[in-house]
Amino acid sequence: MNALALSAGYVVASMRAANARLVAGNDGRTFDGVSIDTRTLKSDDLFVAIKGERFDGAEFAAAALERGAGGAIVPRGWSAGAGVAAAEVAERGSVIVEVDDTTLALQALAHAVRRDSGTKVVAITGSAGKTTTKEIAAELLAARYRVIRNRGNFNNHIGLPLSLIDLRARPEAAVVELGMNHSGEISTLVRIAEPDVRVWTNVGEAHLGFFASVDAIADAKAEILEDADAATVLVANADDARIVARIARFSGRTVTFGIDRAADVRATTVIDRGIEGTVAEVTTPHGRAELNVPLVGRANLSNVLAATAVALEFDVPLDTVAERVARLAPAPHRGEVVRLGNGATVIDDSYNANPTATKRALEVLSKAAGRRRIAVIGEMLELGEQSIGLHEDVGREVANQRIDLLFAVGGRPARALAESAVHAGMRSNAVQYVETSDAAASALLGLVQDGDVILVKGSRGIRTDRVVERLRTDRG
Repeated sequence: MNALALSAGYVVASMRAANARLVAGNDGRTFDGVSIDTRTLKSDDLFVAIKGERFDGAEFAAAALERGAGGAIVPRGWSAGAGVAAAEVAERGSVIVEVDDTTLALQALAHAVRRDSGTKVVAITGSAGKTTTKEIAAELLAARYRVIRNRGNFNNHIGLPLSLIDLRARPEAAVVELGMNHSGEISTLVRIAEPDVRVWTNVGEAHLGFFASVDAIADAKAEILEDADAATVLVANADDARIVARIARFSGRTVTFGIDRAADVRATTVIDRGIEGTVAEVTTPHGRAELNVPLVGRANLSNVLAATAVALEFDVPLDTVAERVARLAPAPHRGEVVRLGNGATVIDDSYNANPTATKRALEVLSKAAGRRRIAVIGEMLELGEQSIGLHEDVGREVANQRIDLLFAVGGRPARALAESAVHAGMRSNAVQYVETSDAAASALLGLVQDGDVILVKGSRGIRTDRVVERLRTDRG
């Protein structure tokens, strides 16, 4: 099937909601891609001048055109204000389209491409596991279909549209993730993506600083249920009570997955193999299979179950699912197992963290076979007024899981985590609090021994990935 041509005429027609008007150039001009960043802009790309909190893309639009952009989407009146001559732009073979709102225009273009591509879209939301579930689902669907997935974690009101515009290549399936930290954001993303299959992985404390409660987070995530019809499918976590309480109002068909409760796709027997992953007997409407999951922890088993439910909806055979699951590898810094040269092992889960995910990671660490179990826990950000209490709760979990050494990294909440671990029974000389990940790495390097298993986890802003890189460099 031929790719969808991204012409100036098509762009203008798709952006009616933003009152788009071609003010320079020919409506037959086509574009190779869409960019919002002049640093990565390629010749013949369409540059969209997005206005962000710390930048205004309109300030770079003239430079984008000079560098060979095929066109620019700019705010109303930009051409006159910037002193750009329409005739000169047209003479270079480029176009200028003026709109009322460039972000709305980008979203409208993405929505048009999504509709015209004919692609089946799978959209995933949840407090944790979105990216991993996206990657697994894409791998399973690739057994039978041409599949694309959104780039990295391009999952917000700008990143998702940029990913959906890639559907102009007309893949048979696309797997995207929907992120949010405020209510109303998922609603916007659902309207843009119009997903055929929606996946809701879980509800947790991530971004609690922006919400009054975890229930409020669940309500915001529940926007994934909106604007569905009878043909739309929801893949929902039966083990999450907050999800179960909200999915009754979904107007499409619901398929559940889970471990602890009855579900359509359920792991009925689970063998934990520590850092080697899990083995599970899984029952589905299509029969039973043994899934050998090489990703660490039950949280990843849950992600695999969600992706399996998606694959079965697309008629991927269950035995094919099992074969592909056995070959899975973690995404960078999301449960990677790193073997160091001195015989120690690192569980690199440093990409991000929230209290629930951190507790699950500690459970994995506690079951790992090794000389000592060491946890490097970075401060968990965006938890608001409950941050201290939630960090203290994680500190108690460190002690309950009988972790041998703890390094707590960050500000006051991380200090509270360390103090709580000691109050819960850890020896004070087995707990260290440091302010930075570099300091944690320096302290840890002098202590790591052959056979140790080290968990590294924290919010991105704390940069606990630096600890992993130092261990790789100095002990790899």
